[in-house]
Amino acid sequence: MKILVMNAGSSSQKSRFYDLSGGSLPKTPPEPLWDAQIDWTKSDDGAELKVETAHGATLTKTLQPDSKPAGIADMLRTLWSGDTQVIDHPDQVDVVGHRVVHGGQTYQDSVFISSEVKQAIADLIPLAPAHNPANLEGVEAIERAIGSDISQVAVFDTAFHSRMPLTAAVYPGPYDWLDQGIRRYGFHGINHQYCAHRAAQILSTDLNQLRLLTCHLGNGCSLAAIRDGHSIDTTMGYTPLEGLMMGSRSGSVDPGILIHLIRDRGYSPDEVDQMLNKQSGLKGISGISNDLRQIGKAIAQGNDRARLAFDLFIHRLQKEMGAMIASLGGLDAIIFSAGIGEHAPDVRERACDAFRFLGLALDPEKNDATAHDVDIATAGSPVRVLVITAEEDWAIAQECWRLMQP
Repeated sequence: MKILVMNAGSSSQKSRFYDLSGGSLPKTPPEPLWDAQIDWTKSDDGAELKVETAHGATLTKTLQPDSKPAGIADMLRTLWSGDTQVIDHPDQVDVVGHRVVHGGQTYQDSVFISSEVKQAIADLIPLAPAHNPANLEGVEAIERAIGSDISQVAVFDTAFHSRMPLTAAVYPGPYDWLDQGIRRYGFHGINHQYCAHRAAQILSTDLNQLRLLTCHLGNGCSLAAIRDGHSIDTTMGYTPLEGLMMGSRSGSVDPGILIHLIRDRGYSPDEVDQMLNKQSGLKGISGISNDLRQIGKAIAQGNDRARLAFDLFIHRLQKEMGAMIASLGGLDAIIFSAGIGEHAPDVRERACDAFRFLGLALDPEKNDATAHDVDIATAGSPVRVLVITAEEDWAIAQECWRLMQP
């Protein structure tokens, strides 16, 4: 089965192509035959396209499309033409999987995309205004480049959290909020679910027997409490703004601050939105960057605001980890994933330090090695600590495989 994966961001479009012709799913993520990305922010003249293939071909160029779907179609053509060609014709693609950020309460599993599904994704744009439109553009680009008959699958980032108990999902505001769809949805579900399944493989344990805390730590950050293979609590909520301190997002703050800013300081809702999503978090506190690596360099130079940003990030992380552990009623393993989770041993060490009372102990050498898909806890630690590479694209490909089985 030949699977094309489309992973759209608000300002980028990533795509990978997998050939799973062996008849069964491999246990570990295979190397994609073709890997492409469009970044709409890197060029003043258009979009920057980068393509790599498993046989070593590369392409970097600037596109000047008249629309994003047209640009994505240009990217897709490099799959079957030119030096980066890995198939002879677009008809050889069996199925296309799309990461869709918001599925609301309508979609609790991945589904084949129909006109009704497209309309539902469009209806949910107010809940994910930066991402659901980009997801639809990817669907339209596939229809333009390959044809409307191709099987397309929507893999929803919210689906994994959609079965959370109401006690975790409902906000303690007026009950009418729930009727209006104002509830906690959670995000990063594709990676949280992937990490849970990969952890069960690494630990050689039935997933349904594990109590897991998954830590997706990147520019966006969220935790999930996973029991019996299901998400029972998570830190992001109605929007991806709730929860942990992030790269440029504040995470949870006292709502009274926002009332004060609007009523007493004259801020508009759009200005508050910009402040909370783009000017807060690591960037807002440090005044330097949303990139933890840059903050680390500033700390080494004695920058006090950078140190405060890092310490605040750790404090909020430990606090929310404790809340997730309480939801689980126990803990078998902590999983660190995504850019910070995979590449920042100091964050893992500091985060786990708060839970030494559970007997948790890291192996310093294994932690510093930053190896992937490994257990970095000491042999005697009753709580395992895993570093697992985020593989959203492979997780989406797995969902496509599952739905395409007869």
